[in-house]
Amino acid sequence: MAIVLLACALVLVAGAEWPRLSAKVGSEGRATRKRARRKESFTVIEGDAAGADSDDFAKSVERDLANLPVLEERGDDRTQQK
Repeated sequence: MAIVLLACALVLVAGAEWPRLSAKVGSEGRATRKRARRKESFTVIEGDAAGADSDDFAKSVERDLANLPVLEERGDDRTQQK
């Protein structure tokens, strides 16, 4: 009888913990570990002239904004048709 109760308790605990166990042991866990291993090999490259790059970017954005077409606001056409 005690063995049956112990087996039921194990099944109950395994069922309750299954989502957490499958995330660590299953395909999700495998993909997470693989991704972590790939990320370990990444290196951060910092530019020498970081200020010049941001200035070039800001000038580029300003130039693009200046070249955008501008639509003029029109009045309400319904009042003019009467």
